[in-house]
Amino acid sequence: MENKKIKTKVLRPKLDSNMDILNLSCEDIVDEAIFSFGKVIDCSLDNYEADRITFKQVIFKNVIFNKITFRHIEMVDVIFENCDLSNADFIEASLHKVEFVNCKVIGINLSEATLRNVVFENCNGEYAFFNYSNCKQTAFLQCQLRSSDFQNSTFSKIEFQECNLLQAQMNFTSLKGIDFTNCDIEGMRANINDVKGAIVTTMQAVYLSSLLGLIIK
Repeated sequence: MENKKIKTKVLRPKLDSNMDILNLSCEDIVDEAIFSFGKVIDCSLDNYEADRITFKQVIFKNVIFNKITFRHIEMVDVIFENCDLSNADFIEASLHKVEFVNCKVIGINLSEATLRNVVFENCNGEYAFFNYSNCKQTAFLQCQLRSSDFQNSTFSKIEFQECNLLQAQMNFTSLKGIDFTNCDIEGMRANINDVKGAIVTTMQAVYLSSLLGLIIK
């Protein structure tokens, strides 16, 4: 992914050029476990539950996360490529310099998470939960975010490029300064104060005017 695609300055993951394969097992994945400097490739992680687990400088490639609950997970300098994290429970996660590329994140739970320098590119995040999250320098590029939940979140230097935000929930989240002009926002839910200062097309403005109770003839 080329940096020029992202308008917002986002720091990229720093990864060691020579990484060993990490073999994760039930004995390893316990509360407060730390995994670093390695690759997890072509496998399935099933029925794991741990609190405050940490991944630093780790690449996940072609990994399926099945019935995973990693609450308060911390990730620093991590890349997910072609992974399936559907319905993974990452409540109150802390993500810094993390990329999700060509991933399925349908229904992922990142409620109350802290995101710093995070990129989602070409991901399917329908029904994903980001409510009560704190997102700064985060980019969503060509993502499916239909019916996703960003309610009661804090946005700073956030961008959405060519995203499907149909029926997305944005209530009580300030969208000031965010450019939605190349996104589909039909049916997006937001309060009147939320959309003040958002950047939209004429047609999108007509839709958003319905939030004001206006009837346009």
